[in-house]
Amino acid sequence: MTHSRSSLFATAVLCGLFAVPAARMAAQQSTPPPSAGAATQDDQDPLKRKRSDKETLDARKNLRTELKGAYKTWLEQDVAYIITDEERKAFRSLSNDEERESFIENFWLRRNPNPDSPENEFRDEHYRRIQYANDHYAAGKPGWKTDRGHIYIAFGKPDSTDSHPSGGAYQRPIEEGGGQTSTFPFETWHYRYLEGIGDNIDIEFVDTCQCGDYHFTIDRSEKDALLRVPGAGLTQWEEMGMAKKADRFKGSGEALGLGPQSSGQNTKEFDRIELAAKLFAPPPIKFKDLEGFISEHTILTGPPLPFDVRTDFVRVTESTVLVPITVQLKNRDLTFVTKDGVSTASVNILGKVTTLTHKTVQTFEDTVSVQEPAELLEKALDSKKIYWQALPLLPGLYRIDIAIKDVNNPDHVGLYGRGINVPTFDDEKLSTSSLILSDNLAPVDSHSVGTGTCVIGGTKICPRVQAGPATPVSYKRNQNLAFWMQVYNLSIDEQSKSNLAKVTYQIIDSTTNNVIFEKEIESKDLGAHSNQLTVEKLLPIAGLQPGKYKVTIKVNDTISKQEIAQSAPFVVE
Repeated sequence: MTHSRSSLFATAVLCGLFAVPAARMAAQQSTPPPSAGAATQDDQDPLKRKRSDKETLDARKNLRTELKGAYKTWLEQDVAYIITDEERKAFRSLSNDEERESFIENFWLRRNPNPDSPENEFRDEHYRRIQYANDHYAAGKPGWKTDRGHIYIAFGKPDSTDSHPSGGAYQRPIEEGGGQTSTFPFETWHYRYLEGIGDNIDIEFVDTCQCGDYHFTIDRSEKDALLRVPGAGLTQWEEMGMAKKADRFKGSGEALGLGPQSSGQNTKEFDRIELAAKLFAPPPIKFKDLEGFISEHTILTGPPLPFDVRTDFVRVTESTVLVPITVQLKNRDLTFVTKDGVSTASVNILGKVTTLTHKTVQTFEDTVSVQEPAELLEKALDSKKIYWQALPLLPGLYRIDIAIKDVNNPDHVGLYGRGINVPTFDDEKLSTSSLILSDNLAPVDSHSVGTGTCVIGGTKICPRVQAGPATPVSYKRNQNLAFWMQVYNLSIDEQSKSNLAKVTYQIIDSTTNNVIFEKEIESKDLGAHSNQLTVEKLLPIAGLQPGKYKVTIKVNDTISKQEIAQSAPFVVE
């Protein structure tokens, strides 16, 4: 079940019905009909011609059946168990193949644990699970359609499996009355932990048709092949005359035998029903209340929770841009609860990226906590907490909405909504990523490249976030100034197979426009044979007097004769 561009198909177009104004109809009634064979103006213009009932019904049918071929397979088979209801609805609303291709690419990109890598471990593992399900669980239908296939694709291999492929003799546990019976083939899958479901989860499948089609069951008595055979498969208590087999069917739950530890067995029926609902439900939106603030524009009832947001742009591939989003909160704006000497504040964060036509292309949600020793809380209130999320997007115009709720004060909610223009990085044009300022940067090990908070490529750098569009980031004189920027599309000399550019970075006094510090380096010193370079530096600023400054990085490609520069302001307190 792979996705191919070769199966692109034409999209049916549904034209709107055009009602004729009453005044115009009256005028038509008073006007003699045209002679036979003469075409009226409305007949000549198909947009103004009223459709017949059959044409209207055909158009509606075409719209409903528009999704077909590879896209229908992708939606209804490939990702049937992992796509959210919101994503499914968004995909069905797309109007052409280009939009569907973009949606599918971003669907896998936002699930990629390493967005910088051309490989997508999540997607590869997902399709491996589908293939495994088809190879091992097929039973008159593809393995992915079976209950075992569904669970395997959604949650992966169980931690342990108790398999009885031939059924046969089975010794009941004492809480089910003990004794021996004969069973249909069955399996019990055990998971130590499933996110959003719980710990020590047992999932039972029974093959009552003995045809290899194991179905999920919440009734543990269903595997008993002698359950409805009078006088057969008695429990130990029934054999001792302490219970009757007919007693098993008096309740509305499982028909389990009675035993010395059977009290409350049937009271767990609702727990098993709830487990089944969770196992087969699509991935939920964790913060449904925050979804209302974004999608339904719910009015805030309490004081707003202030926070600042920064977006950056880093090229990943020719058509994909990584958009790191940094959210900054002040500890002083959060509600701390102290318990056992520890003060804790938590916020729920929900973000959504939509197109100009309100189609959702990316979502993210998380919980961020701050913990401080109670005796140090007052000092910690002057600190800030950041949340970082990197989203892969195609170039174009989008809107980003973020809602944040204070867990310890549910009426304390903050909202953010802005448009962003994700740039196109032309292959023939010298270009750069955003220039990111921080107070620290550090290389990461080979196993952490492109993964983790604030990690871009092989560097960890957490951006400083401005308090407002016109407010530069600030530093204290005992801190360091770190900056990071990537350069794209440097030309390579055909003979030396090397780039040849000059990279200059400066610290400029914004008040006097004087250059305080300047350093020039050769591009070949950063990577001679690459058309992409990373410029990064950590500088102490103890020698700078309080005031306004800016960092400027200039790149002069002597082969292509192109120049480019990026600047970012900052303040020294």
